[in-house]
Amino acid sequence: MARDLKAKCRKCRRANEKLFLKGERCLSPKCGMVKKAYAPGVHGKKMTRGLSEYGRQLAMKQKIKRIYGILEKQFRKHFDDVKHKSGIAGDLLVTRLEMRLDNIVYRAGFANSRSEARQLVNHGMFTVDGKRMDIPSFEVNAGMAVAVKGNKKENGYFKNQVKILKEKKDIPSWIHMDASKLEAKVTALPAKGDLDSNIDAQLIVEYYSR
Repeated sequence: MARDLKAKCRKCRRANEKLFLKGERCLSPKCGMVKKAYAPGVHGKKMTRGLSEYGRQLAMKQKIKRIYGILEKQFRKHFDDVKHKSGIAGDLLVTRLEMRLDNIVYRAGFANSRSEARQLVNHGMFTVDGKRMDIPSFEVNAGMAVAVKGNKKENGYFKNQVKILKEKKDIPSWIHMDASKLEAKVTALPAKGDLDSNIDAQLIVEYYSR
């Protein structure tokens, strides 16, 4: 299945909330949810948001897929990987998504959006514990260090990011960033309180349990 390349702002409008898919632009007056705070399409302004239980489950699944920028087959694989593990399946699923390499790159501040982070990873810009890694879905574990590849640190993009990273205040507590080394160490798994409170992952469990 081809990756969904529809305008990112349309995805936010479909979800009826900001999903922060465009980085800094989402915080500006140019944000699609600021300019057109209704569903896309000719009948968007007239659409009601009432949903059946199945509709709520499906909408939540689509929302999480859009946030993390992954396709159905991979999303289902992530769910199958955690559903038999000890713990709450919904929380385990979101934690697994948070530990993807592309998400760590985004959370650490190396990229301004997850789509940008995915591109950087695909282009082989990062190492994990010193080994080059170009697979966005690679699962990073607590204790691992994600760093810009040595010969890429002189890249103009990353030189500029050093300045941004030194002033960045919203890096999660479970990631320790050394801006001068362009290295982020994952010190722990994100706790439940670190996860997005607007995500009800239990709806995903119910969706796949139908």
